[in-house]
Amino acid sequence: MIFNPRPTLQRTPSALLVALSILVVKACFAAAPNPELARSARPLSPEESMATMRIAEGYSIELVAGEPLVEEPVLAVWDGNGRMYVAEMRTYMQEIDGKNELEPRSRVVRLEDTNGDGRMDKSTVFADDLVLPRMILPLDDRVVIRETGTFDLYSYRDTDGDGVADEKKPMHIGGERGGNLEHQPSGLVWNIDNWIYTTYSRHRYRYQGGRFIREDLPHGSGQWGLTHDDYGRMFYSTAGGENPAMDFQQPIQYGQFQLPGEQAPGFREVFPIDSIPDVQGGRGRVRPDNTLNHFTGCAGQSIYRGDRMPEDFYGDLIIPEPVGRLVRRAKVRMVNGKVVVDNAYQGKEFLATTDANFRPVNSATGPDGCLYLVDMYRGIIQEGNWLRPGSYLRSVVEEYDLDKNIGRGRIYRIRHRDFPPSTGRPRMLEETPAQLVRHLSHPNGWWRDTAQKLIVLKGDKSVVPALRKLARAGTTQQSRIHALWTLEGLGVIESDLLVACLEDSDLPVRSTAIRLSEQLVRQGNPDWAGRWAALLENAPGEVAVQVLLSSAYAGVPEAPAFLQTALKQHSDNEAIQGLARVQAARLAAARAETEKRKEMARREKEFAETYQKGQAVYTTLCFACHGPDGKGAPMEGGQPGQTMAPNLAGSERVLGRKERLVRILLHGLEGPVDGQTYTALMVPMASNGDDWIAQALTYVRNSWGNQGDLITAGQVAAIRESTTDRATPWTLAELERFDPPRLGNKKRWAVTASHNKRDARSAIDENPGTRYATETPMRPGMWYQIHLPEPATVFSLQLESGRSPGDYPRGYRVFVSDDGKTWGDPIATGEGSNPLTEVLFKPVTTRFIRIEQTGSVDGLFWSIHELEIGGRFGIRN
Repeated sequence: MIFNPRPTLQRTPSALLVALSILVVKACFAAAPNPELARSARPLSPEESMATMRIAEGYSIELVAGEPLVEEPVLAVWDGNGRMYVAEMRTYMQEIDGKNELEPRSRVVRLEDTNGDGRMDKSTVFADDLVLPRMILPLDDRVVIRETGTFDLYSYRDTDGDGVADEKKPMHIGGERGGNLEHQPSGLVWNIDNWIYTTYSRHRYRYQGGRFIREDLPHGSGQWGLTHDDYGRMFYSTAGGENPAMDFQQPIQYGQFQLPGEQAPGFREVFPIDSIPDVQGGRGRVRPDNTLNHFTGCAGQSIYRGDRMPEDFYGDLIIPEPVGRLVRRAKVRMVNGKVVVDNAYQGKEFLATTDANFRPVNSATGPDGCLYLVDMYRGIIQEGNWLRPGSYLRSVVEEYDLDKNIGRGRIYRIRHRDFPPSTGRPRMLEETPAQLVRHLSHPNGWWRDTAQKLIVLKGDKSVVPALRKLARAGTTQQSRIHALWTLEGLGVIESDLLVACLEDSDLPVRSTAIRLSEQLVRQGNPDWAGRWAALLENAPGEVAVQVLLSSAYAGVPEAPAFLQTALKQHSDNEAIQGLARVQAARLAAARAETEKRKEMARREKEFAETYQKGQAVYTTLCFACHGPDGKGAPMEGGQPGQTMAPNLAGSERVLGRKERLVRILLHGLEGPVDGQTYTALMVPMASNGDDWIAQALTYVRNSWGNQGDLITAGQVAAIRESTTDRATPWTLAELERFDPPRLGNKKRWAVTASHNKRDARSAIDENPGTRYATETPMRPGMWYQIHLPEPATVFSLQLESGRSPGDYPRGYRVFVSDDGKTWGDPIATGEGSNPLTEVLFKPVTTRFIRIEQTGSVDGLFWSIHELEIGGRFGIRN
């Protein structure tokens, strides 16, 4: 499908065309929010919308593409010939409840400017019937796309020249990816190190042999949007954490490293000029005049690396804020070895508007050297999970009719009055590797990145001599750095060249040589550790930091000594001081991990021994009635299918609450079970020890397809103590009194948490498709708290991590309180071992319950899909 007609604007009289198509938005920083404009959520034409924008002095904004050429755009990238590929999420929030979002009706379109006027005039549906495409990476004539809900990566190719992909091949099959679509990976950015990065995920990809290989990373970060600077530092952001810039101190493969003061004071405060308070954080996130007071929807950030802006714009961080309807320009500076971001316009924004539907969700440096913005241009920007009936955000959306604007979208170009956009269209897909080498010296980072990528993809080593020459004698540090990394991408790492680059006049080139030498060290080259040591003797701080990072990454034994040397020589370098703290923490973590593994081995040994002993108990005593398969021994002389005892395989009573099962074994069971009366009586086993009971039940709960966690002797002892006055077998009806129904009326529960309290209700919303998650790796001290509407006697807790099976608490403590302020000793402690964590304790009457997570796991959140409390309201001990 191809849209050839120009937008409506291009059919207006020529005088109006000139006035509107190159609309200059004049600076008006002093403008206060206009209540009349702000309260109007009426969709505006692109020209009307641009007229509401306030942009910094000297800059202007102009339309590149709008509806009908694009609809619901979320990101834009360019191939080597300068054709723009745009992801359209056409099913995203088409009504207020977000129904049918995952239907395959979205697409990627290819936009082209056929006459060179800077406006796209041709839109071709390149790939159709997609599920909310969220990543695009042009390779050569292939374009890699990832959809929502999957880790799979596919390449698409147009083989017949009509602009429509007719070939689809897998590049990496990673399987399904669950979770809310707002909290799924984005990015797919080919960085200068020839690795491909995404957000959230603790892994990266590399093109190899026509496929993507995957390598684990020590840390994952970010949410929607990912960018890098000239040196490969990634800049992440997270809307969920309301953090517009994070994890940028060092390349992410070295791990997470954050420094105090890396964001200038007040950096997260924003200065919009609209006053529609549609923020999911509620009234606490707006000022008295209804303007947003803090970053919350930060997304689609980019480091500007073009050549059509003033010199001081290069390297700045551009951060779209779709909730605040603004774009931040942040300066990126090195201060005492620390990278610091700061608002370029104190108390103001680079771009802001009163148009309620302006939703900038991505930014990028274009082939023409200008800055591009992707405007989803819609009323609702948040996903339906945050717009449930009764929520604050839903009330605002309904008040302003924000749900009425869908199916639009714009792409803008920002330019400076002193720098006209470049007009030469790239033709890199037709160029030879030798021609591409020239572009590694281009002043626009987009050209350098694309040329490097294409040379690496071609794999033609005939350009190695030219690359060596460029690495030694390139006229700019960027050209020399790109030459070195292009050689790395071709598999050519030469020690003599790296040694020469250690003498480069530019520190970033020296640091690049050190970073590349990691591969030689890991391959067993004995010389480089000595070179690193020599470098530290008089190395500038930036070079010393890279030696420390590389030596730790390569695992050389001298790394701790290197750190001590650097600390003595650079006592005022905040990065080096920070690395010292990180290394100390990592050593402590390593020791803790060793102890943890010992403990896990102990627990695994305990489980195995308990299971084996339980098997002996069962085969000696229980199998006679329950059968060798747990399904019940056939009743001799009975009816077909009649058994002597109930089925244990898959039984809810076996896999359900431990207290019920323990009571049955301690005191026996009589009477009908599931409407059937059995001749064999479950006799009391209380004369056996707590260990014996625990062993038998652990075996039963983990045989014949059953999967349950360990029952310990301590748990049995606690239940035995609470039932000392029991003298006769139980009936199932009686057991209901001790196995209470789950507390209901969850809508009246108040919940909060130490981390990500915004999503706390997702653990009790009766929706297994949602979850509460800490959104940061499990650490001791995290807690989740319930405030019940009235006192209740509670007996147990059940925490289910559901589709996030690794997110169960590695350890826990449970506290109760009458007022939510005074907490006594824990009423229960333990360790989770599978997605269903069941916590048993003596009955206690309370209104406040706090679950504290005591374990530590890198890369895994603590999450709760469903939380249940066993107990009854209104019962006193």
